[in-house]
Amino acid sequence: MTEADGRGSSCCDATRSAAMGKYLRVIYLLSFRAPPVSTSDVAARLGVAAPSVSAMLRRLGRAGLLTASGSGGITLSEHGASHARDMVRRHRLIETFLVQAAGMSWDEVHDDAEALQHAMSDRLIDRIDAALGHPRRDPHGDPIPQPSGDYAEDWPPALDGAPAGVYFRVDRVSDEDSAALEYLAGLSVRPGVTLRVLEREPFGGPLWVEAGGQRHAMGIPLARLVHGIVPS
Repeated sequence: MTEADGRGSSCCDATRSAAMGKYLRVIYLLSFRAPPVSTSDVAARLGVAAPSVSAMLRRLGRAGLLTASGSGGITLSEHGASHARDMVRRHRLIETFLVQAAGMSWDEVHDDAEALQHAMSDRLIDRIDAALGHPRRDPHGDPIPQPSGDYAEDWPPALDGAPAGVYFRVDRVSDEDSAALEYLAGLSVRPGVTLRVLEREPFGGPLWVEAGGQRHAMGIPLARLVHGIVPS
């Protein structure tokens, strides 16, 4: 093997590892939000064809990262779940760094974090964690797994289910749609903000909320991306 061949092989190995890590992270997160996890769920989240997911699942199974991938749902092995948690930690710490230190907006950081999470060493990730003051949540309110194992992937109720007349404290905002994140930022809807639910239009109409001193209409699909609690 030539030196050039060696570089090519390393590059391909790194690409395969990055792809596997991305799938593991998505499967892991879906297992909390929409169990059991199906091939179509993963395909929809990643924007790929179902046959591509099936091929990756076979690779993950051969690597000992899955315990099941049939009609009963996709289940990660203990080793697979551990690797997936590490990917979640890396991704969310990098997103936090890009917002707090690089000045990027919360709707811009997903793709960059996706690319960087596989390229950074454990030492650099730990340095970023320390430099940020060991944050517990990322800019979207998503919990960041801690090295101690202190971590829960909890999803509080969505805003679309909140009754009129209550206050609603935003804890998490789904980061699946960057355009929706940009729009919500324009409405001052972010983790830590308390909204007032004013009224609900009938027959699937919009939810009216007060945020930042302004009255806004939010469609139900948008309100389903915002999660939080009604303070007692």
